[in-house]
Amino acid sequence: MGGLRRRTEPVAARPAPTGPDVAARRSRWLRRRWRRAVSVALGALLVVAGVSYGRALAAPGTDSLGAKSVEWVRSHGGSGLVAFAEREFYSHRAPPPGGLPARTHLPDVTASGPFGSGAGLPPPAPLASLIDVPRVAGEGEWKPVGVPVSGAAAQYVTFIRPDPAHTGVVASLAWMDTTLLRGELFAGYQVPGGSGWAPAAPLTSSDGPLVAAFNSGFRLQDAVESGYYSRGRTAAPIVTGYGSLVFYRDGRVTVGQWGRDLTFTPDIVSIRQNLPLIVDGGRPVPGLAQDHFQRWGATLGNQVYVWRSGIGVTADGALVYAAGDQLSIQTLAVALARAGAERAMELDINTDWVDYFYFLPAAGRPAGPQNAVKLVPAMVSSTSKYFEPSSKDFVAMFADPTGATARRAALSPAGAVSPGG
Repeated sequence: MGGLRRRTEPVAARPAPTGPDVAARRSRWLRRRWRRAVSVALGALLVVAGVSYGRALAAPGTDSLGAKSVEWVRSHGGSGLVAFAEREFYSHRAPPPGGLPARTHLPDVTASGPFGSGAGLPPPAPLASLIDVPRVAGEGEWKPVGVPVSGAAAQYVTFIRPDPAHTGVVASLAWMDTTLLRGELFAGYQVPGGSGWAPAAPLTSSDGPLVAAFNSGFRLQDAVESGYYSRGRTAAPIVTGYGSLVFYRDGRVTVGQWGRDLTFTPDIVSIRQNLPLIVDGGRPVPGLAQDHFQRWGATLGNQVYVWRSGIGVTADGALVYAAGDQLSIQTLAVALARAGAERAMELDINTDWVDYFYFLPAAGRPAGPQNAVKLVPAMVSSTSKYFEPSSKDFVAMFADPTGATARRAALSPAGAVSPGG
């Protein structure tokens, strides 16, 4: 007998799935693909951002980790986030009413001199206190510091309390004799940006007999419509009507409103702008207390108190630098005006960026980090800051008694540069 043959039936073709199940499966598949694509893209962005951030942290110089991080966020579209964070942080550390200054916020008057007299400008006159009670010893009394230039003091320091409601807040002041000193604007590797700027950090003994060095202004992209010019190159256009720190070929330095007090002449070497003037005609300009933080940097009305700095020029042409913690733009302006500034402008703000050093080298030795003295002990920057690559520009003042007569003759009685230079 033959074997049994299995009977087979034709199998009907399975119909293609349709309906809600198919749409759901397709949606799940698309979501998985989308999540995978987003994950890959975010991973790539994080790698790129991580490399960029790592390079920022590894940048040369003495900037702190926090300072480098903040500047990296600002450089990558986070200026608004940084401003918000700074505003929130400082709004919770407003100074308490009353009180006495912390010793670390009073200027450091390290043994200097000895000093003679007769050279340079007349020393600054004592400043009357704005606050009667409580009194603080030494307030408004100028003390000579640093090394003598032609036997005379080229720098004096003191402090003033500019905020009657918060009597523990101090603005420390440094007065500089511009007839005995010449000033230079030094470029940093991020500000003004690019290469080939001169002079540039770091400071060396070949730059001259260094007497003082201090911070300049905001990053150019953070100070809207503020200019930067040096030695024939423009990093940001010079803006008419804005406060300007101007350096001349003979070493003079002055402060004024561009287009009114100062105009371009061939002997101008450098111009550094940083917002409008905050002192004009010897008085704080109107409206400082009402202006919002976007104009003056990380301040909302008068509720945010930060480290601030500013620079002004007196009637006889001396420079006055002011700095302190928990200052508003209003109290900074008050301090500069009380110190005799006819015109003044804000410089940089916030803890990492406010610094003033004067130097006490031994006879025959150059100025350097080892003999630098912070104007205010609480300033956080290292004394080696400007002797290494610096991310931001800064100002250096050098002893130059040989040019004293010419610089004095070029200054008008009002402290402005005479016509033509």
